[in-house]
Amino acid sequence: MATAAAASASEPEVEPQAGPEAEGGEDEAKAASADRNVQSRAVASDAAKTKGPGWDLQREGVSESDGDEEDAMASSAESSPGEDEWEYDEEEEKNQLEIERLEEQLSINGYDYNCHVELIRLLRLEGELNKVRMARQKMSELFPLTEELWLEWLHDEISMAMDGLDREHVYELFERAVKDYICPNIWLEYGQYSVGGIGQKGGLEKVRSVFERALSSVGLHMTKGLAIWEAYREFESAIVEAARLEKVHSLFRRQLAIPLYDMEATLAEYEEWSEDPIPESVLQSYQKALEQLEKYKPYEEALLQAEAPRLAEYQAYIDFEMKIGDPARIQLIFERALVENCLVPDLWIRYSRYLDRQLKVKDLVLSVHSRAVRNCPWTVGLWSRYLLAMERHGVDHQMISATFENALSAGFIQATDYVEIWQVYLDYLRRRVDFRQDSSKELEELRSMFTRALEYLQQEVEERFSESGDPSCVIMQSWARVEARLCNNMQKARELWDSIMTRGNAKYANMWLEYYNLERAHGDTQHCRKALHRAVQCTSDYPEHVCEVLLTMERTEGTLEDWDVAIQKTETRLARVNEQRMKAAEKEAALVQQEEERAEQRKKVRAEKKALKKKKKTHGADKRKADEEDEREWGEEEEEQPSKRRRVENSLASGVASAMQEETELSGKCVTIDVASPSKQKEKAASLKLDMPKVAHDSSKDSVTVFVSNLPYSMDEPEAKLRPLFEACGEVVQIRPVFSNRGDFRGYCYVEFKEEKSAQQALELDRKNVEGRPMFVSPCVDKSKNPDFKVFRYSTTLEKHKLFISGLPFSCTKEELEDICKAHGTVKDLRLVTNRAGKPKGLAYVEYENESQASQAVMKMDGMTIKENVIKVAISNPPQRKVPEKPEVRTAPGAPMVPRQMYGARGKGRTQLALLPRALQRHSAAPQAENGPAVGPAVTTSMATEAPKMSNADFAKLLLRK
Repeated sequence: MATAAAASASEPEVEPQAGPEAEGGEDEAKAASADRNVQSRAVASDAAKTKGPGWDLQREGVSESDGDEEDAMASSAESSPGEDEWEYDEEEEKNQLEIERLEEQLSINGYDYNCHVELIRLLRLEGELNKVRMARQKMSELFPLTEELWLEWLHDEISMAMDGLDREHVYELFERAVKDYICPNIWLEYGQYSVGGIGQKGGLEKVRSVFERALSSVGLHMTKGLAIWEAYREFESAIVEAARLEKVHSLFRRQLAIPLYDMEATLAEYEEWSEDPIPESVLQSYQKALEQLEKYKPYEEALLQAEAPRLAEYQAYIDFEMKIGDPARIQLIFERALVENCLVPDLWIRYSRYLDRQLKVKDLVLSVHSRAVRNCPWTVGLWSRYLLAMERHGVDHQMISATFENALSAGFIQATDYVEIWQVYLDYLRRRVDFRQDSSKELEELRSMFTRALEYLQQEVEERFSESGDPSCVIMQSWARVEARLCNNMQKARELWDSIMTRGNAKYANMWLEYYNLERAHGDTQHCRKALHRAVQCTSDYPEHVCEVLLTMERTEGTLEDWDVAIQKTETRLARVNEQRMKAAEKEAALVQQEEERAEQRKKVRAEKKALKKKKKTHGADKRKADEEDEREWGEEEEEQPSKRRRVENSLASGVASAMQEETELSGKCVTIDVASPSKQKEKAASLKLDMPKVAHDSSKDSVTVFVSNLPYSMDEPEAKLRPLFEACGEVVQIRPVFSNRGDFRGYCYVEFKEEKSAQQALELDRKNVEGRPMFVSPCVDKSKNPDFKVFRYSTTLEKHKLFISGLPFSCTKEELEDICKAHGTVKDLRLVTNRAGKPKGLAYVEYENESQASQAVMKMDGMTIKENVIKVAISNPPQRKVPEKPEVRTAPGAPMVPRQMYGARGKGRTQLALLPRALQRHSAAPQAENGPAVGPAVTTSMATEAPKMSNADFAKLLLRK
């Protein structure tokens, strides 16, 4: 493309003195321009064919033949069947409605980037030329346009440029385009387009100026700068005059002195083109550039291998360039990084800081600051630095004020951001005032802005954020200092401090001491004493310090009467403070004592429970033998009352299942509970046990084992179904599903791996959907040894790069939400919150690549309607997770201390039943604990001495007798 453009410019390049040759060159250039116009008309005609008759490009220069062809096309379209026309009308009407909706939305929120892009697309599709221009113009005023948007705009305008005025308009667009971002493709397009105007007055100088600027801007680009050098060199080579040869030599030498890719090919081309040997100085520069290229290659290859936006790779590249210290290369690498990371405020801040401190070139510095706030308008730090840079470089006051007003409408995400930007602007206004004059226009403006700032924070900011953002009244303190120190107006300063204290700051000692220091410096002793007396009465955080300051002042300046008054007030105040502190300390000590007593009681209860379980195990064998002997008698009792037996059977079965489930959730391990069951169920369970080995867990293998829960109870052959899923993480040694006594799958299992890293990788399968339910995968931990262990994989603190979305329709899928969210940035992770059954709860967490993308997504998505649901979007900042209360002990008159029921990590999952029948409970003299057997001194005695052993038959008779 560059070669063709340069070849077309070969004849017009000759100087006017060449006479006929110059005229011939101009004719050829005009002919080439005409050819391009014809091609542009053909492109426009194709667009009209594909986009419909509405795509009118306003081509006044179209010939009659072209018009006849268009009329013929229109007539043929009219004579065609009406089905296509009807479909086209429907599509056009749909587009018009969408255009109206987008225009209305932009009238409400002009900073909706995606609405601008979609509106331009639809207007371009409908052929609304003037509206497309207006939409693009409006968007370019608010946002810097990407390389794709600029090239599309430029190509449209180039295709319609017919005369010199149109060409100048295109030149203006190119100038605007190259200011937004450093884009080699736009510079290349600019240089090639300028070649087409070489026949005009000053055309040659224009082409060379564009190419020289392009080399200054992107000529050092390691991978894309080569195209600019080649285009410029080919253009100069096309001019065959001897006087131009030195220009080509110069371009070759300049290019070979810069480290670029394919330098060897450039050197070979130079050797082939040049008739003379390559100078030694050029070869030395070439060798030096090759050595530099080797140093840059690792960073360039890292960029080529990484995926966009490659921020980490660019940061490393920037650090490398900063160490070398070449300003041109540092500027270029910053610009390259910003093309892909234009929404990263920290990158803009680092770039602008470098320019402010090192280069200090006004136009360059202000341009970068302006682009920074257009890309990241929500970042107050960029606006603050912009205002300071404008003041530093002597920008007009009206422009600084206009920039400040734009900052206020930028939409900051925190109330404190508005306080910061107001503080920066008020500092600037204060520096403009000449305080040697009693009154001036600048001083009045400063005071009016202080008043406006307080009103703005109280009304606008507090209404939006439910807080002013300035609880310490920083702006009001600044105003008071200005009035006291610079204007000698202590009366106004005292009024301001009174207002500060009435806004909840009177309890802080540092606020009173700040006021006292101001009075000491610019007021009088009487007001100092008055301020300290008020501070003694009001301060609650550090009253001793305030009292000490008062006594020190009276010791230095006060009379005896003043000293006595100060002593009396300070002693009274400190006595009251000490009394309050004593009460608080006693209350806290009582709470600590209660907690210690509760801990001791819990320890005692645990020991008693442990002893009880151990005693039950010793009697387990005798109990099972008695069960077998009385099995026949149990069967006879069944025949007597079958209906009542079935009710008891179902009750016992549900109680056993519920108790086993709850006990399993508490311990995370398989627990066997010996409860008698009817003969049929017992026979069924016995037959199942023959085929089903008991789950034996080895705690020594916890590091290579994961605990899998919340699986469907209806899952058949869980081991066979889960093995392929976990084998993707590593070699699986064993999968141990847990079954009930009846042979039903309990919904959880243990998966043992050969290597620990496989178990760690398996944890990433947590919340994976298995047969319609989210599967929970957690580390295998013995909770008897680690009772406080809990697994929660998500952060519970503020995460500025993550969003919390509520109000989603239950039918919204992960893919649908991701399509909406990725329009505002790179989505790293998206999680729809579900319940244990896998049903959506209408909540979601979306993790973006950085804070700026998340902030912009909040602005764009909050209040959005999805499937008739209005969603709420906020930065993820979960409330503090409630720590489960430690088990308390209940007391009753005459009853021993008993512990409250403890629940597992996931709370109370099911109703917990006492497995001891009420008929047996009546014979116990000890009080009954909640949902469990009585715990007291009687528990430690032998159960054989309290009541005779009961067989299963006796147990059933008691139940059936009720």
